[in-house]
Formats: sequence, structure tokens, C-alpha cells
Amino acid sequence: MRITVNGEPMEVGGTVADLLEARTGDRRPSGVAVAVAEEIVPRDDWAERSLQDGDVVEIVTAVQGG
Repeated sequence: MRITVNGEPMEVGGTVADLLEARTGDRRPSGVAVAVAEEIVPRDDWAERSLQDGDVVEIVTAVQGG
């Protein structure tokens, strides 16, 4: 299935957790927020939230700085 992740097209299937594991090597990385179709997906729902063809996903990582 084809989705868009942070503005880039991608071929992927599965859940939000599967996507994060493919991108970061971790199904529940710290300091990360995920939105699908402009709706925040709670961390506890990542393993159950299936991705659909055409979904637009935004993955945001908190960065500490000064």
C-alpha cells in the first residue's frame, strides 16, 4: 500500500508500530508523536492502528536544545 510519511511517498503495510520499527528499529521509540490523517494516535494505540492506502502520516521527534 502507498502512504505518505513526513511528505515522502512510501510503500508500507501494517500498523503505526510496524512503520516506526521499520524507520527507527523500535516499535515504541521515546520522544515521538504520530499523527495519521491529521489526528494524533495515542502511543498505546500504535500497535493496533492499521495504516490504510493513501494515509498521510506525520512522525515528530522531540529534540532537546538550547
